Amino acid sequence: MIRTMIIDDVELAREAIRIRLHGNKDFEVVGEAGTSAEARALIRTLKPDLIFLDIEMPGLDAFQLLDDLDPASVPEVIFVTAHDQYAVQAFDVNAVDYVLKPFDKARIAKAITRARKMLETQTSATERLEQLVSQLGAAKLSSSPPVKVLVKSQQRLLLIDGEDVVYASIDGGSISVMSRDAEGTSNYRTLDELGEALDSESFWKPHRSFLVNIHHIKEVLPWFNATFMLKMDDKKQTQIPVSRSQIKRMKELFKL
Repeated sequence: MIRTMIIDDVELAREAIRIRLHGNKDFEVVGEAGTSAEARALIRTLKPDLIFLDIEMPGLDAFQLLDDLDPASVPEVIFVTAHDQYAVQAFDVNAVDYVLKPFDKARIAKAITRARKMLETQTSATERLEQLVSQLGAAKLSSSPPVKVLVKSQQRLLLIDGEDVVYASIDGGSISVMSRDAEGTSNYRTLDELGEALDSESFWKPHRSFLVNIHHIKEVLPWFNATFMLKMDDKKQTQIPVSRSQIKRMKELFKL
């Protein structure tokens, strides 16, 4: 089921969308709101997959409302508005669709179809990533001696077991290494060079600026437009982006 909310300060407008959704059995209207304050509270509580969102409402407008939400909890959005001047902003926030009032049955049906396709694709990609993490988590440990990574942390030189490295990142030519208990900088020049020294079955570059230990991935978070963030199990629970090119590479590499 696609959990759906309708947010509009006009009751008749909410009713019109509700009627259009009635014949789509895979859509469940879990809540409605007439103000941005009500909408914000309900989105945080109900965690809908999709919202039909009017733009000009009492309190925050639609874009301010979306900006005020936790990025990890922002649902897919279909804007339904009487104003056409916000189309570019809607594009910037990756809206599923932008429907002008007064709308007809066919136009809403088209928006519903777009939302269904996008959410189905996202779910499929999530399942593939979960399967990948499960497969990689079950991979056999290398029989070679454990690798030690030397990092500099507050004038101290620490030796960290390779398997304890949660992730490494590069910024401005400097490589930072994070474990559960320590963090510091490494003398390796590139992430590829560091990756070659570590267990190739355990480390993966989901993004050009990050190298992660797959055994320390705590959660895979769906992001905008079928992209993903990896929540790591370090103390900060760092979130690391997965680039689109790496999703394709993983599918080819692991035959997902």
